[in-house]
Amino acid sequence: MRAIIDRLISWMGLVLAIVLLVAGGMLTWAHNFIGDQVQQQLSSQKITMPAGPALTTPEMRQHLGQYAGQPMTTGPQAKAYADYYIAAHVAEASGGKSYAQVSTEQMAAAKADPTSAQTAKLSELKNTMFMGETLRGLLLYAYAFATIGTIAGYAAVGAYVGGVLVLLLAGLGLLHARRAQTAVSTVAPPLGTVRTA
Repeated sequence: MRAIIDRLISWMGLVLAIVLLVAGGMLTWAHNFIGDQVQQQLSSQKITMPAGPALTTPEMRQHLGQYAGQPMTTGPQAKAYADYYIAAHVAEASGGKSYAQVSTEQMAAAKADPTSAQTAKLSELKNTMFMGETLRGLLLYAYAFATIGTIAGYAAVGAYVGGVLVLLLAGLGLLHARRAQTAVSTVAPPLGTVRTA
């Protein structure tokens, strides 16, 4: 009976090992696909990371300095550029106001006097902020996808390690079942045999 249970558990382990190894393969594919897509999409924008005098604040130098002058090709570069370069320039242009606040002011000014210099100035600022925030959002999406790709890579490694471990354990279980079956057949008398004193 023990040999049967060992075999059953071992075969279940083999199935689990196959599932884990297949999952590892799919996660590896996802990791590579996402990484390639992020790299291609960012490279096609031909953005060069700011360097030297363009890094006007200590925060910019701290977060962007390591990428200075490099072409943007990775998620972490995109996040740094979005959060510490675009966001800083948008905040500087708007005096720290959000896009929604500037848009509300622009609509109120346009309603009061559509042809005023104030309305024109606010309209230009609104357009600038819209473009800046849109680019920032797209770059942060690239960072999010790059992070998902990285997580898929770690999950793939975990699935491979788990699959190999379960495969080894299943193999050991089958080996144990064979030994247990051999031990039972050599110790126990055949069915129908009568022992005599």
